[in-house]
Amino acid sequence: MPGATVSRLFHKKRFLNVLGPIWVAAVCVSVLTHCGPPPPSRLILKPVSYDELIDWRVDDQSGALMALRQTCARFDGFKDDRGVGPESLAGTIADWRSICTAAAEVDETGTAARRFFEAWFDPFLAADNDDTEGLFTGYYEAELHGSRTRGENYRTPIYARPNDMVTANLGEFREEWKGKTLVGRVVDGRLRPFPARAEIEAGALVGEGLELLWVDDPIDAFFLHIQGSGRVAMKDGQIVRLGYAGQNGHAYVAIGRELIARGAIAREQMSMQTIRGWLENNPGEAADLMATNPSFVFFRELTKPGPIGAQGVPLTPGRSLAVDLKFIPLGVPLWLDTTDPLSLEKPLRRLVVAQDTGGAIKGPVRGDLFWGFGDEAAARAGPMKQPGRYYLLLPKGVSRD
Repeated sequence: MPGATVSRLFHKKRFLNVLGPIWVAAVCVSVLTHCGPPPPSRLILKPVSYDELIDWRVDDQSGALMALRQTCARFDGFKDDRGVGPESLAGTIADWRSICTAAAEVDETGTAARRFFEAWFDPFLAADNDDTEGLFTGYYEAELHGSRTRGENYRTPIYARPNDMVTANLGEFREEWKGKTLVGRVVDGRLRPFPARAEIEAGALVGEGLELLWVDDPIDAFFLHIQGSGRVAMKDGQIVRLGYAGQNGHAYVAIGRELIARGAIAREQMSMQTIRGWLENNPGEAADLMATNPSFVFFRELTKPGPIGAQGVPLTPGRSLAVDLKFIPLGVPLWLDTTDPLSLEKPLRRLVVAQDTGGAIKGPVRGDLFWGFGDEAAARAGPMKQPGRYYLLLPKGVSRD
């Protein structure tokens, strides 16, 4: 994780440094002088007022209140001294007890919800060092067609998490490895890397009895891995909901970048829909392209409302945001300020709650907005790839000095 230590001191510009010592960047004073590498990513928070949040009083925050109640249900099972976020950025569970009690009692109207958030949280503008602009994308709950048994039309397996998959928290071994993990399996007494996507699709897991079900389209299965959850319409009419259960430990590689590098799709035309279109129109090359992403996701069946995010709570369409857990605490409300994916001239400003994460979500100012299920959700999630910023709402009264 960037930074060897964590400090939480306001510097003279009243910015809150929450990951690492203050970075003093070298300045290029001549075109003949080469700049060094960029500073490591680091979350900087600047306290602001609610008056600085554009359209704060226009948004109906009742949806975010409902999402926050899901978070509170999760917090209810934790001990009071448990920290919320990196270095307890959002305090401890004890600091959230009164917040959650108030959240359960407040009226579900926009005005009452807004007053609740203003009463219990202080807003902070987030930046990566001095850059407040980041990338915001969207995701949705995918729909597939499947069967419990392998058949002529159902040949692509959806795998459960292997029982022998080991996740090692490297921070337990050395302080400088804090925040890093390794995923593998023990072979002959040694922890070895888990098979990559290409190896798994070539049969590395065959015979282990891990197949949850079989689907009729490998492209649908690939996008299920990207989305992390989905619904499978079974041939007997049943609907099976699948949720994220684990990942093979290999880094996520965006196949869209490979298509851009090949000149197959122009950068400005890149979206989930154009990627799918290319895969469908190039069946002879699709498998090799998908294999360039070594990351592979395992699933579990969901029996309760879903989909379930990384926080372990059901996601709220339009109000749940996936974030980088190295920087942003799960459960924290954030004021999102970006643009509508279907009309970039139209602002998209709303209160959301950090309730999920993902392999492609990297950095202090980076978010993936959950749009829900269905054609409209897919239409909005697919092209969403635009700049924006967000503000963290942190509990009042929590010491940050």
